[in-house]
This record gives sequence, structure tokens and C-alpha cells, in this order.
Amino acid sequence: MIFIRQLFYKSPPFFVLFLVLFSLQSTVAQQVKKKHHHKKTATQTAPGFRFRTVIIDAGHGGKDPGAHGAYSKEKNVALAIAKKLRTAITEQIPSLNVVMTRTTDNFVELHRRDEIASENKGNLFISIHCNAMGGKTTDEHGVLLLVYGYHRKGEQLEAIRENASVFLEKDYKQKYNGYGENSAINTILMSAYQQKFRKQCIIFADLVNNEFKKEDGRYSHGIKEQGVLVLQQSAMPAVLVETGFIDNTRDEAYLTSPEGQSEIVQSIIRAIKKYKENVDGQK
Repeated sequence: MIFIRQLFYKSPPFFVLFLVLFSLQSTVAQQVKKKHHHKKTATQTAPGFRFRTVIIDAGHGGKDPGAHGAYSKEKNVALAIAKKLRTAITEQIPSLNVVMTRTTDNFVELHRRDEIASENKGNLFISIHCNAMGGKTTDEHGVLLLVYGYHRKGEQLEAIRENASVFLEKDYKQKYNGYGENSAINTILMSAYQQKFRKQCIIFADLVNNEFKKEDGRYSHGIKEQGVLVLQQSAMPAVLVETGFIDNTRDEAYLTSPEGQSEIVQSIIRAIKKYKENVDGQK
């Protein structure tokens, strides 16, 4: 997996495209070959997948503060919620392993976050963030769930803001294969890689969204597909949770309060439990 990622980061775009197409061709050939072998039972043909590890990604960090509220920074709020989520999963779903991409106020490059997820064989990637409109204050409020997708530039406002972290990294053009220059090629390559998990991403995002709305009574902007790099490069179902608008007075108070953070965490926990039941039930 790390070898494949290195190819994506370092190889010329068309060479990588050739590798992807070759890989897809090989996969199809293998599937056709299997059909000519003796039939197996449903239990035998089902993959031996086990939902074991959740990756919790606290957005931004270190020299990348993220969005600002009147008195708080996104990087600190995201880390506080991420830590509480780790504790809650450990206590309430002990069968799951939990890995965090950062546990302190340090800057972790986007590609490194995904490497951490792959190295630890993650099965679900949850990225915690706070939304913002970019002004001093805003009337916008509520939650938003992002899954990876590619649309027109005008529909990518959240993605553009979240991807801004890339420009704080050294040699970002090499690491992200010319992000901002060869974006069309990158999209083709990474979309093919991520499409496999699209259904699972939407299922989990919908579960989280329902918990926020029905159990907590929070306003939701729904689920959107955006070209967010930290989701694009994850080799597993991945969802970015915009927990609220940090530049909204009421949302900021909620996001920075122990009660608000606990409520957010418990909503995500309930969604994880339901998602796990769904995945385990398909064995």
C-alpha cells in the first residue's frame, strides 16, 4: 500500500495512469478466471473482512490553525473532540482499535495522515473539523458531512479551504503530483482508487448525519461530495465531519464547551456502532 502511494506521489502522471489501468485489467482477468473454478458456498466466497480499526484525524495543527472563531482555533477544537472520541470508542466499543493521526498540536502533512491510516490497517477514517465562512462572524450554523467527490470548481468551497493545508508543506507539488496543475489527471487516478469505497462513505456519513439531526436536534447542511485531499487519498471509507461553524457565536460556544463536545462525540459513537453492525451483518 505504501509502495502504491509512493508511486502516486513521485511518478509522472501518465506512468501512474498506465499502472492503474494495468492493475484494473489484471483484477478483471482474475475475476473472470474465478468464475470458471468450482462454485463455493456464500460463506466461503465472502471476504474475511473484519471491522477492527478506526482512524481519527484531528484536522489542521501546529503552524496550520485552520479556521478562527472569536476566541478559538479550529485545530484546538478538532483535537479536543478527537481525543474525546478516542476515549469513548475505547470505553464503549472495546473490540475496535483506535489510531489518531495526531495527539498534540503538531503539523501533520495530509499525505502522512493517510500513510498512518494505511500503516495501521484502518477500516474507517474519520476526520474532525470545524466549518467557517471566512468573515468575522456568520449566521451560518450546523453540521456538514463531506465524502470524496469531484465537481465543478464553484461547488468546491469546502474542499478548497480544507486543501489549503497542502501549501504549508514542502515540495507539495511533488508529493501531490502537481496539485493545482495536473488536477484533472489526479482526479482520474484518485477517483478510480477511491470509488471502491464510495458506498461505504455515504452510508457512514448518513448515519452520522441522522444522529446529529434526530438525536441532537442540530441543523444539518447534509452530505456533500467534495475534492478534499485527505479523503481522496485514504484507502478506506472516509468521512470528514464539519462539527459546526466556529465563526458563528452560538456554534463556537457549543464547539468549545465540554457538553457540546461530548454530544458530538456520542453522536459519532452511535453512528460507528450502527455502521459496525451493518458491516458485521454482511459476513
